[in-house]
Amino acid sequence: MPKDYTNTSFKDFENIGGQDVFTTAAEFQEYLNYLKANGHLNYRIESLSPVGPEMDLMLPGHSKPTRSVCLVSNDYLGFSQHSKIKEAVINATAQFGTGSGASPAIGGHFSYHAELEKMIAGFYQKEEAILYTTGYTANSATLQCLLHKEDLAILDMAVHASVYEGVLTTTVKTFLHNNLEMLEQVLRNAQAQYRTKMVIIDGVYSQDGDLAPIDRIAELTHRYGAYLVVDDAHGIGVVGEHGRGVIELFNAFDQVDIITGTFSKALGNIGGYVVAKPEIINYLKYQSKQHLFSTTATPAILGITRAIELVDEEPQWRTQLWDNINYLKNGLTGLGLDIGTTASAVIPVKIGDIPKTLEAGRLLLAAGIYTNPIMYPAVSKKNARIRMNVMATHTRAHLDQVLNAFDMINSQLQIAKSE
Repeated sequence: MPKDYTNTSFKDFENIGGQDVFTTAAEFQEYLNYLKANGHLNYRIESLSPVGPEMDLMLPGHSKPTRSVCLVSNDYLGFSQHSKIKEAVINATAQFGTGSGASPAIGGHFSYHAELEKMIAGFYQKEEAILYTTGYTANSATLQCLLHKEDLAILDMAVHASVYEGVLTTTVKTFLHNNLEMLEQVLRNAQAQYRTKMVIIDGVYSQDGDLAPIDRIAELTHRYGAYLVVDDAHGIGVVGEHGRGVIELFNAFDQVDIITGTFSKALGNIGGYVVAKPEIINYLKYQSKQHLFSTTATPAILGITRAIELVDEEPQWRTQLWDNINYLKNGLTGLGLDIGTTASAVIPVKIGDIPKTLEAGRLLLAAGIYTNPIMYPAVSKKNARIRMNVMATHTRAHLDQVLNAFDMINSQLQIAKSE
């Protein structure tokens, strides 16, 4: 008899007791086949067009591309397609070629790397920065380098997976999401027990789109002799009067000890960064293994330099983005849907049921709306949701199509929150 995968998630296949990895992989393939047969495998869909508010998708079982409204991209300002940024990338490639050829310590550190380091540090009113090839490694590699078994990482439970990977070799304590009373309790109990103590939070949380109260967390952190690390990957370019993220929103530039982030979202490229005091940055440059032993980014990162300039030069993109965010939020809440406490370009529709969430994803794709069903372990099973990312380049027609699709789905699946 076939297995019942109704309430199964990817997490169930991470480590099955008594099975070797090939047996587990074979069973996982059965689960993928189950999802595909029910039209619920809308992950790793092949895209045939550039990133944008609409994309051409090669959907499973279709012989021709399907044009869909795209709500899966983190390209919040549309900068991956900006003509001035493309021009900067083309010119950089013409001048320097397509690669850097070496790791940073032995010949792979170029003028374009130094320029970007200086610019992203200044963006946050700091002196120094270090570049990583991805935002993920900016977190994981930095934390692995700075924290060891004698130290303590104190995590908001909702931080990104890259943070959890980065603290695998140190002592870890967690506190409930944005729960300052619990954070203070952890800090108080840990005062004399550890060498280095770091509180690690996101600025914008990637699943709920809500914000950390950085000013209050910073005060608590420093009161108990700890350091504050903020990953504001989803805040840069989006939040704050000048797009400096949640740190700007709370005027906390002098209160955050280490800032991490990515160039792959609002800045439309790829790579990660860490901004901190010069001595910390120099320590990472020679001690962080993933930085030290990885070939550096290509000359195309000069597109990031241009994107950072455009955050200030063309604020209309941020204005348009927030017009779209507010329009979609108001439309979804008007339908009675639960979008939580989002205060960013990440908008969830919380459904709270895995089978229903997967079916909502299928119906959205059928209606020409490309979204991501998010389930356990990314969120708890009772918090399964459809997650959407809004872009400045979405039109009202796009957003109305999304709202009409959710209205239709709600009539079929009853996903509106109960009164």
